[in-house]
Amino acid sequence: MRASRTHSDADLRRQAITVLRGNWERGHTVPSRRLYPHQWSWDSAFIAIGWAHASPGRGRHELESLLAAQWSDGRVPQIVFNPAVPRDAYFPGPDFWRSRDVPGAPAMETSGIVQPPVHAVAALEVHRASPALGRRFLRRVYPGLKAQHDYLLRERSDGHDLAVIVHPWESGQDNSPAWDAELARVSADVEVLAGHRRRDLDHVDATERPTAADYARYVAIVDTYREHGYRDEPGAHLFVAVDPLFNALLARSEEALAEIADIIGKPSEPHRERAAAIRDALLARCYDPAAGHFFALDRDGGRVPEHCVGGLVPLVLDLPTDVVDALVAGMTGPRFALNDRVPLPSYDLTGPAFDATRYWRGPAWINTSWLVLRGLERHGRHAEAATLRAAMLNAVRHEGFREYFDPHTGAGRGVSDFSWSAALALDLLATPAPTPAPRPLTGAPS
Repeated sequence: MRASRTHSDADLRRQAITVLRGNWERGHTVPSRRLYPHQWSWDSAFIAIGWAHASPGRGRHELESLLAAQWSDGRVPQIVFNPAVPRDAYFPGPDFWRSRDVPGAPAMETSGIVQPPVHAVAALEVHRASPALGRRFLRRVYPGLKAQHDYLLRERSDGHDLAVIVHPWESGQDNSPAWDAELARVSADVEVLAGHRRRDLDHVDATERPTAADYARYVAIVDTYREHGYRDEPGAHLFVAVDPLFNALLARSEEALAEIADIIGKPSEPHRERAAAIRDALLARCYDPAAGHFFALDRDGGRVPEHCVGGLVPLVLDLPTDVVDALVAGMTGPRFALNDRVPLPSYDLTGPAFDATRYWRGPAWINTSWLVLRGLERHGRHAEAATLRAAMLNAVRHEGFREYFDPHTGAGRGVSDFSWSAALALDLLATPAPTPAPRPLTGAPS
């Protein structure tokens, strides 16, 4: 779907709803009919936020269908496989993960890893769209959301109030340069892919996707974790990192759980305390005052000096003014070049690993820009928020609801009719524009 520059907000809203309806599948929404035919975890959270403005009932179904696949230890899986879809329609599919052989896994087949925990935020947004019915919904989902956070803070603790990820896929930013050094420790040959067909390359040019070498390491990491029954125990993890985006969303979702607890009459203070502890740990361990950025940590706790968009996402939390000022300065400077035409790049435009077309190594994504936008609004940075909002809406108006966008030209990349791009456009259209009005900034792409 290629949108016209002349389409009104009402036209864009109709187009976005059409995309979501076209991707609706028996209680949940697939990210893309072509490339992603199952249910993805953090996709469903963003999609539920969009459905809240068009069909709150579908927003509730979206989250409840995902939580129905929660493991007994509390993990919410990255993928829930649709049994009606051919088993080899996506790689890695259910026969690769083999969750059916793992004690504590749900009856439906899933992957064995997680994704960023933004689900409590989504649940609260869905409730606000339909409060009369939403309170019962919150009572149903609260136990699962609490168990999700308990798992991350119990089994995935780094010992300093932060949660670790054990696969690049868990970050949602699969091939980000932030993971290159840690991935280099993983010994894997592309021969490990023998017998597996990467279905992504049937739909998207190889220059826009992770490389075969990346995939070989991804497979090796899962192979070892699966051999340990997906237990978070010594020897199970070939990859370990602390992701600032993942932890910022965990803290923000703890804040949302506190609000949910207040609504349904549960204790809320423990959630507020956990949110504050995570935020303080992010500031102490991931924030570099000299660079004015939050960095990922490797398995030894060392900062990874790559400026990625995830390092801006802690703006969703209550931060000191000097930290906010530094993050905004970085966002409007040459590394991220905030402008009103293209969303924020996923990686430093001046960085040594920058690639304008390859997945999370440069392309601009609607979901990460939406998170940063909400952070800017939290801190009253209305001029920057208005500019970023305009960039996101301009991108989908000009190129359609694409998976991601070229950070220089704004050209659409990846698959079309992508659900979270449509869903978050609906959220933007339903939310009054911040003031003052957007203004062009230096560094805008030509």
